[in-house]
Amino acid sequence: MDITFATRFLGALFAIMNPFITLPLFLAVTANKTVVEQRNQAAAILIYTLAMCVVISLAGSHIIRFFGVSLDAFRVAGGVVLGGIALTMLNGQPITSHERATQEKNVGGLDARAEVEDNPAFYPLTFPMIVGPGTIATLIIYGAQAHQSKQYLAFGLVLAIVLAALFAVLYFAASIGKLLSSKMRVIMARVMGMILAAIAVEMTFAGIRALLPGLA
Repeated sequence: MDITFATRFLGALFAIMNPFITLPLFLAVTANKTVVEQRNQAAAILIYTLAMCVVISLAGSHIIRFFGVSLDAFRVAGGVVLGGIALTMLNGQPITSHERATQEKNVGGLDARAEVEDNPAFYPLTFPMIVGPGTIATLIIYGAQAHQSKQYLAFGLVLAIVLAALFAVLYFAASIGKLLSSKMRVIMARVMGMILAAIAVEMTFAGIRALLPGLA
């Protein structure tokens, strides 16, 4: 297994899909549900997230090539997106790219909102809160960088580890939420934001160097 590739991918994916950042959102959306219902929601989120991550990882690079976008250009764009998310985490602001826009919240009227509140596992919890633009960019970029069997193994193992951590935190959300203080959540958000910012800088400049080889 490619340890260097796995370490970088784990740092990026865990920072952007941090289960402990998702936890308060999950608790807020499922506040009116019982513990059993919350755990059912956690299982549904795992299935939806796994399906989306697999599809994005396998087809993402082909989709951007279909639109005539090079991987290096997408790497720069992805780095900018991750950098923006990292800054919001460092400043203690909500990650707006992983939340619904006002127009999306109002589409469909009362019936649509009631349906979302009753079954929020896919929308908005899986998409766009967990699998948002940052997650999509990370999966496509690192998926395209995997060319050898040991890198494919590392990619699959890291994805499995992050999804397992996400499921464990959401499954025991009621208990963890009581133990995790607001101060600890803030500290974790700041640390993950700094890690994500460093990864975003490296990703952006790697793409720029590839697009403009004269700068190397």
